[in-house]
Amino acid sequence: MNVKVEDQSTLRIKNLDRQVDKVFSLVPAEHLRGLTKVVFVDVITEPRIATAQRATLPALYHPKMPGQMAWAEVATTVLLPRKKLSERLMSRITVKPNLAQVLLSLVAQHYHFTIAKGTKKGDLERACRTYAEKYFEKWRENQSGLRMKLTKPFRPTLDRWAKKLSKKYKQEVDKKKKAQK
Repeated sequence: MNVKVEDQSTLRIKNLDRQVDKVFSLVPAEHLRGLTKVVFVDVITEPRIATAQRATLPALYHPKMPGQMAWAEVATTVLLPRKKLSERLMSRITVKPNLAQVLLSLVAQHYHFTIAKGTKKGDLERACRTYAEKYFEKWRENQSGLRMKLTKPFRPTLDRWAKKLSKKYKQEVDKKKKAQK
C-alpha cells in the first residue's frame, strides 16, 4: 500500500505493519488515495480537542489541508489500556479486531470527506459507520478459520436471534427506566 505506517508509541503491537496492511488490502486502492500515513502514538495530542475527550479518543483523522496531505493518528493507550489486569488481558485478546475497526473507521472518514461527494453532512456519521461495518465483515471472514466456515450456513439464523434478543433487551431496559421514574 501507499500508506506509510509510523510507530511512535511506547506500547508495542505485535506485527503492526502486517496487520495494517491486511486491513488496507481489503479496501479498494481508490479509497486510500490521498491518505499518506497512519501514525501510532501513545495519546492523541490535538490541542483543539478537550483533554477529557483526548484520553478516550482511539483515533483522529486529519483531512487534507493546504500544504499538508491527509493522515491519521491512532492512540495505542486506548487500544491497550494499562489499568486493571482484566482490562489488559481483554485488550490483548481483542487488539486485532479493535485495530481493524479503528483503521476502517479512519478509511471511511477519509473516503467520505475526500472521494464520496454525495454524502450530506447530517448523514456522514451513518455513512462512515456502514462503510466500516461492511469492510469489517470482510476482514472478519478473511481472518477466520474453521469455526467461521462451519458456522457460516447458520449465520442468518443466528443474526435473527441476536436481533430479537437485542430488541427484547431494549424493551426490558425501557421498562426498568419507566418503573424508576
